[in-house]
This record gives sequence, structure tokens and C-alpha cells, in this order.
Amino acid sequence: MSTRFEEIDWRPTPMGDISLRRRRDPGSGADVYEVKLGDEFLMSSLFTAGEIALARLGLAPLPDTGLDVVVGGLGLGYTAQAALADPRVRSLTVIETLAEVIEWHERGYVPLGTELTSDSRCRLVQGDFFALAGDGGGLDPHEPGRRFHAVLLDVDHSPRHVLHPAHAALYRPEGLRALARWLHPDGVFALWSNDPPDEGFQAVLAEVFPKTESHVVDFPNPLQGGDATNTVYRAQM
Repeated sequence: MSTRFEEIDWRPTPMGDISLRRRRDPGSGADVYEVKLGDEFLMSSLFTAGEIALARLGLAPLPDTGLDVVVGGLGLGYTAQAALADPRVRSLTVIETLAEVIEWHERGYVPLGTELTSDSRCRLVQGDFFALAGDGGGLDPHEPGRRFHAVLLDVDHSPRHVLHPAHAALYRPEGLRALARWLHPDGVFALWSNDPPDEGFQAVLAEVFPKTESHVVDFPNPLQGGDATNTVYRAQM
């Protein structure tokens, strides 16, 4: 039986102190993994429906061919795992700004770490997704100019609630146009948000992408009782 609470790792980073914690859920008795940045909760293995839906919804409209996919933000790995569960995915590049988070997976500190790092299709890349998206070399530091069939992004809380001010530029028309350069024709950009659908951001997406929609993802919230929701935006060239 696991201990009731354990801080597995704590590190200072340029974005603030980041910590990985494990606690035992009193209701189910299962281990719950949580990541905090400073005093703010970033993610929890108790709530993964939105992260999984991001991959499934993002890949759903694509053809039945070998797909090359980028995930922005590794987190606890649930979006990456859901993408790799799709047999059409040929390669998955996961871009994570914090080397510490990648190290958690490589050392097996998190439940999905071994699964992701042992899959030959999956490559974990330390880098700033937002800087790479706007750079002339593109999203794969090892292959400048490479294009992808889907880009799945889960870093900020929402387009209006970003973790760093430098991220805000991506959610404007010029930022989305820069990102769209790295998609194949008919490629998909999908974005996770913790907020309800935002009409203003949907209008911005529509300036760049011919096809746009938002999906509300419902899931139970045992901490508050009842259901909670996330939003997944999907935009296609």
C-alpha cells in the first residue's frame, strides 16, 4: 500500500518552482499524481478526460494514413498516450519546455513514463513550443521545416489564461498563421482549454482556419461533486 502523501520531486525552474506529488485518494484508495507550479495546480491524474479527448478529437478527421503528430506539453502524458493508441499514428513528437518533466517520465516517476519512453514512435523533445511555432525552423528541432498532420496543444489554462505572457501571441491571428505553416494540407490544430468555449477565440481561429469547432468535454469531479467541463477547440486547414 502506498503512503498517504509523498512529494516525489521538487525543482526550481525559470517558470517557478515545480513539484510532483503522489497522494492516496481516500475514496478509491488509488494513487493520484499531481503537478504544481508554485502554488498553482497544473494537472492531476484524477482528471484526464480533457487531455484524452484532445488527442481523439484532434485526430478524428484525419485520413487513414501514417500520421505524424506533435503534442505541445507533456504533463503526465495522457494526451501522448491517447495519440499513440491510434494505430494511424506513425510518429509522435512531444515538446515540453521543462526538462524536469521529461526526466520524470524517463525515470519512471509517473505512471505513463515507461510506456511513452519505450514506444519507438514517441520522441520527447525539450524546447519552447511557442518559440518553435513562430520560428523559421518549425516544430522539430531535428528536422527544420518538417510538417505534421496534427498539432495538439495543452500548456496554458486557456487562450486568455496563459502560464507565461510570451504565450499569448500564439492565440492571435498572426501567431496561428505562423503555427499553420507546419501543418500539411487538411492538417489539424487542436487545443485544450479549462474554460468554456470562447466566442472571441473561435472568431480568431476562423480568421486562419477554414474549418473550426469547439467541443465541450464533461467528466465527473469527485472533489466538488457533480460534473466539470473542459473545452477542446479543433481547427482544420
